[in-house]
Amino acid sequence: MKPILVRGGGDLATGIIWQLCRSGYPVIITECERPMAIRREAAFCEAVRFGEKEVEGITCRRALSIEEALEEVTPAAPQLLVDPGLRCLESFHPDVLVDAILAKKNLGTTPDMADLVIGIGPGFTCGRDVHYVVETVRGHKLGRIIEEGSAMPNTGVPGLIGGFGRERVIHAPADGRISLRHDIGDIVEEGEILAEITDAEGQKTPVPATISGVLRGILPEGYEVFRGLKTADIDPRREQQMNCYTISDKARCIAGSVVTLVSAYEHSIR
Repeated sequence: MKPILVRGGGDLATGIIWQLCRSGYPVIITECERPMAIRREAAFCEAVRFGEKEVEGITCRRALSIEEALEEVTPAAPQLLVDPGLRCLESFHPDVLVDAILAKKNLGTTPDMADLVIGIGPGFTCGRDVHYVVETVRGHKLGRIIEEGSAMPNTGVPGLIGGFGRERVIHAPADGRISLRHDIGDIVEEGEILAEITDAEGQKTPVPATISGVLRGILPEGYEVFRGLKTADIDPRREQQMNCYTISDKARCIAGSVVTLVSAYEHSIR
């Protein structure tokens, strides 16, 4: 089977990619120039900035062309392309494509892009956009494979962790460039300043912690933000500090469903 193409390299996508690689499938990832991953210590999209990113023993490397990616990719070495518009499809037709951008809407994926097209989360309808959808809302239906219709609509309310939902996610209070006071893995207290945002006139706006806990994710130093953009994520469970660097339970659950679909497809073409 040809390498699997995965759109997106954020933390949930990384869980999918990691599971596919460990199951023996080579994976090529497409990303944008400025990934917005909050949980970037567990996200292969960091290869855009650094050239490579290791997550739980698997190292993803950035390729400069689809030809290079196809030459270098193995199940142990996923390759990342900066190619948000999927120009790679002009010369590469994958058997399987997974849209794991998590944009809450379809950014151009169609069922004819591969023999098996899987959409992760809301924004996709089976038959119209993709062949299958995988549910991403926490709870009993998390990871469910949907064969007709769509995933549950985006509620805009984060799932509860340690009794906190909306409070644990921090959004930018202003437009500008972010400057970090804390980074991923730090223990922070409610009200403590996590970062500052400097606007075009040099005005600085502090970004305070909304709750106490572990800073599980935050946008990187110097990132250009706009007011309301998801900027940071705090886990109230201090004992989860080391888990900032590993794949989440949610990502592993979703990944299992993707591997199920890919395995079923592979057996059907043998």
